[in-house]
Amino acid sequence: MAYSVDKIRNICLLGHGGDGKTSLAESLLFLTGGTDRLGKVSDGTTVCDYDPEEIKRQISISASLAPVEFEGNIINIIDTPGFFDFAGEVAQALRVADCGVIVVSAKDGCAVGTEKAWKETVKRKLPRFFYISKIDEENADFDKAYESLRNKFGNSVTPFVIPLFEDGNKPTGVINILTKQAFKADGIKLVEVPLPAAKAEKIDRLHEALCESVATNSEELLDKFLAGEPFTPEELRNGLRTAIIAGDVAPVLCGSAYTGVLSGPGPNEVRVEKGVDGNGDPVELHYDPNGKPVALVFKTVTDQYGRFSFFKVMSGKVTADMTLTNPRTGTTEKMGHLYIVKGKKNYEVKEINCGDIGAVSKLADTRTGDTLCGTGINVMLNGIDFAVPCYSQAIAPKVKGSEEKIATGLSRLRDEDPTFSIVNNAETRQLVISGSGDQHLDVLCSKLKTKFGVEVELSAPRVPYREKIRKKVAVEGKHKKQSGGHGQYGHVKMEFEPTNEADYIFEERTFGGSVPKNFHPAVDKGIRDAMERGVLAGYPMVGLKAILVDGSYHDVDSNELSFKMAARLAYKAGIPQANPAILEPVCSMKITVPDSFMGDVIGDMNKRRGRIMGMNPDEDGNQVIDAEVPQAEISDYAITLRSMTQGRGSFSYQFERYEDAPPTVQEKVISESKLLADADDE
Repeated sequence: MAYSVDKIRNICLLGHGGDGKTSLAESLLFLTGGTDRLGKVSDGTTVCDYDPEEIKRQISISASLAPVEFEGNIINIIDTPGFFDFAGEVAQALRVADCGVIVVSAKDGCAVGTEKAWKETVKRKLPRFFYISKIDEENADFDKAYESLRNKFGNSVTPFVIPLFEDGNKPTGVINILTKQAFKADGIKLVEVPLPAAKAEKIDRLHEALCESVATNSEELLDKFLAGEPFTPEELRNGLRTAIIAGDVAPVLCGSAYTGVLSGPGPNEVRVEKGVDGNGDPVELHYDPNGKPVALVFKTVTDQYGRFSFFKVMSGKVTADMTLTNPRTGTTEKMGHLYIVKGKKNYEVKEINCGDIGAVSKLADTRTGDTLCGTGINVMLNGIDFAVPCYSQAIAPKVKGSEEKIATGLSRLRDEDPTFSIVNNAETRQLVISGSGDQHLDVLCSKLKTKFGVEVELSAPRVPYREKIRKKVAVEGKHKKQSGGHGQYGHVKMEFEPTNEADYIFEERTFGGSVPKNFHPAVDKGIRDAMERGVLAGYPMVGLKAILVDGSYHDVDSNELSFKMAARLAYKAGIPQANPAILEPVCSMKITVPDSFMGDVIGDMNKRRGRIMGMNPDEDGNQVIDAEVPQAEISDYAITLRSMTQGRGSFSYQFERYEDAPPTVQEKVISESKLLADADDE
């Protein structure tokens, strides 16, 4: 069934890991007849957590769709992971959601994931709701959880419903603060019951606070509120809707999410899509059911049959077999078979209307974040901003000879997960994979095994050290070889000295044609080639000035190869005499943490031989620490910072320069290089 834009709601479930997002989606599906049984995360039977990795780990790893049909409306629920390693999936979901429902445990209250979810919805100017879950479990405390939200996010946090307790500690229904009515749940229906007298005063106070929140968004309502006049139900309902869409009110729900969600806004009420046209000029796109078809691909899934692309229709409608153009590539894509997706199940449809979410199989050149346009329109909408990968590991097969399988598997996985990167580092001879954290990389390795049949192991990536000399030396190199017929003869006298002007400088100061000019490039090339391996640990040499001062040649036996070899011999003889040393890469870092964690973070940075360069507050009240730290000391920093700051900290880094490594580090690097060389020889 195709729904009009005013009947569509795109809701993203957000929050801390384990707070009940997947279970809420499961309940909504079951209560509305979307499923015939209530699945459980612990049993691996939920609609949204269907991937083998999710079932095995009992956590959400990917954003998953769960469309709920209710009273002529379609609510596209997007269940997202709460664990921070999978934040890229959250970013994809938020790009197409029109409202965020932040799920909070009644046992734990406001958690780090709650704060992150709030920050992301505010950043995107999305209306937001809170849903307090697990109110029927032991140690649950709705009031305490609500107060934790109010204390953290302010007076915009407003209760719409609170749990109703009649006998004992188990909730039996809800109390609607708007209407001051109590209801008991009867399946999906709510049956009104008398409002407990003991609750009346509390309900009045909450209702008054709700009216005050509404009044602040309208001068007319504010005058009425200050005059002590009650709002009509319609005034209250419309005022609340306006305040929710503006983000000035964040309703708190519990136990009746399906009724609360329906009061959320539709796509055409909160979003104006932005992008650029064919000339690169800024454009705005409104949700127009009668407009030209425009769709945004926000997620890609790959399997043995190819790509499966999830998209949201931003304008017009998309029909089966329609041809759309990808402005990024300039290629056309045929939208062959269209689907509505519920967990792992696909239901083929003929069209997807404006504001709705669907999927299409086997797009050739379209990837996550791309726009698809119909004839007569050329617009590239804003894509999806993913965090830069901050945790890197070298990846290698457990059985040699499987390198090609790894490359193929990672390339396929990259189609559906743009948040990790792969670099084949020729210098360190390692394939390095970078992601959000250890759990993220562990899942990718597990998928390589299950989907592509290759087992891998991870290790700390090698650091790209450099070598440099510290004093000037004068040496000579002579290459002489006679094997019948023409021989080989090259002879050079060289001076090597350190320089800070460049990685390498070559000069010649010969006199009288001792080395003919046509052989000078060969000497230069011989030194350049030799510099690829330093004499201490085999790392590239930098900061070297090589001066050709003298030499000799033979009219018949001298050639370019002979002088190239002579230069290499001079390098090997001279560099060990020039006091060579190991240089280590130093990175500049920006570490963002709340004030309360500053001491721990700075202490840890000192242990890593880091230097604190400065500190500045940011707009969110955190501190941004500027630091410089050796690259060798930050391979595990993503995990450590998360642990130290309870997930609240973040950082970015970039290479800055090379510096002298301390003697103890130099000794370790040289020792490790010898071990690697011995292993390669074996």
